[in-house]
Amino acid sequence: MTDATIEPSLQTAVFGGGCFWCLEAVFREVEGVRSVVSGYCGGHVEAPTYRQVCSGGTGHAEVVKIEFDPAEVDYRKLLDVFFLIHDPTTRDRQGNDVGPQYRSVIFAQDEDQLHTALAVIEELGEQRVFPKAIVTQVERAARFWPAEEDHQRYYENNSDLPYCQYVVAPKVAKYRARYPVRWKR
Repeated sequence: MTDATIEPSLQTAVFGGGCFWCLEAVFREVEGVRSVVSGYCGGHVEAPTYRQVCSGGTGHAEVVKIEFDPAEVDYRKLLDVFFLIHDPTTRDRQGNDVGPQYRSVIFAQDEDQLHTALAVIEELGEQRVFPKAIVTQVERAARFWPAEEDHQRYYENNSDLPYCQYVVAPKVAKYRARYPVRWKR
């Protein structure tokens, strides 16, 4: 068997930073990311629906589950992108999206991710990157529930809709401007 036929050892990251459509659109562009699935994490309802999560009563956050090749992009770089494209200083809201389902949260998949996430948050705070304190929650991995099919690849399939043009597209543009050579073309 040659090296070219060996499947790389992929890792998983799970982030919530407001509407999952925004996160998914950006992370799909990151070199080394193999898949991004929009879904729900951190709640107490089995197999929640979008409508249930949007009610704010299930405890879930809208999140993305990212499968990535650590030989191409490390977890720290994914955290850098995560903090670039959302406001981690607002509790339970991103822009006009308000409620606990839009909270800034990292679901660490192992101890290394947990320590890395906490260290990055501490560094960003010490460097005063944001004008207010970071309120991003860091939790241990929780059950991930994929969102309904119409929420997958939402920006790709609906880029002409006003929400996508005014909310999602600027986040994609911000990522591309910061990392001009690290996005899939």
